[in-house]
Amino acid sequence: MLVLVAPGQGAQTPGFLTPWLDLPGAADRIAAWSDAIGLDLSHYGTKADADEIRDTAVAQPLLVAAGLLSASALGEVAPGAVAGHSVGEITAAAFAGVVDDIAALKLVRARGLAMAEAAAITETGMSAILGGEADTVVTHLEKLGLTPANVNGAGQIVAAGTAEQLAALAEDKPEGVRRVLPLKVAGAFHTHHMAPAVAKLEEAVKAFEASDPAVPYVSNKDGQIVADGADVISRLVGQVANPVRWDLCMETFKERGVTALVEVCPGGTLTGLAKRALPGVRTLALKTPDDLDAARTLLAEHTA
Repeated sequence: MLVLVAPGQGAQTPGFLTPWLDLPGAADRIAAWSDAIGLDLSHYGTKADADEIRDTAVAQPLLVAAGLLSASALGEVAPGAVAGHSVGEITAAAFAGVVDDIAALKLVRARGLAMAEAAAITETGMSAILGGEADTVVTHLEKLGLTPANVNGAGQIVAAGTAEQLAALAEDKPEGVRRVLPLKVAGAFHTHHMAPAVAKLEEAVKAFEASDPAVPYVSNKDGQIVADGADVISRLVGQVANPVRWDLCMETFKERGVTALVEVCPGGTLTGLAKRALPGVRTLALKTPDDLDAARTLLAEHTA
């Protein structure tokens, strides 16, 4: 059984979309999506610098577009489950047929703008914590007023909060922690700081029609399989201000007997976590079109 996954914000790098636009029809699709959401995805994916694509309102649509484009390049696939990390959940919702590609991009455009606006209220950010016991790390974060915004498993928790709180964390690491790494994001996502964005998204999704997932959809909220399309959309909205439980998603993969995992472009982050948390599971990250043949082979070997 193979699971298809989509990464979240911070996975983007300057120019990462460039080789994908050489695929037949890819440039036209990106142009059509750009027109639909009023954002030049081609420019941001090929020519923009790191600071430009760090902007939440840009990064999120760019990541979903890249995920959809790279997945479509695989051809017809029938994964045993789909999931996405944070904004990657919107990509996964499109994989599952809950929304179509244009609706997914309109949703992520609204999400990115709302979260960028919420992030501008207070100077906030996120830092990855590597190592340490999860309970010890969480207790230490709470002492500093920080939120364990991403519980990723494999010895990684992402803390979110104000700039002052994150500076205190850098000076006062939890016991057993190897490193604290600031992330390339522009806000304390998946915390109470994003409450204004939730309110805006609740209004935005009223215009969306959702279908029930055609394949098992694993939710960041609790790692559960969600079979109702309206519930998927509701969870996507609430997830903006609540922790990502990727550790529980990986537990679900394990329970369902996943034997392989393919991460769509810009892949690498989730395959890295899977290599540590899911020993024996084959993993492949789509970074450039050069990875497509290997991914197709893996799909053929691990899907019915």
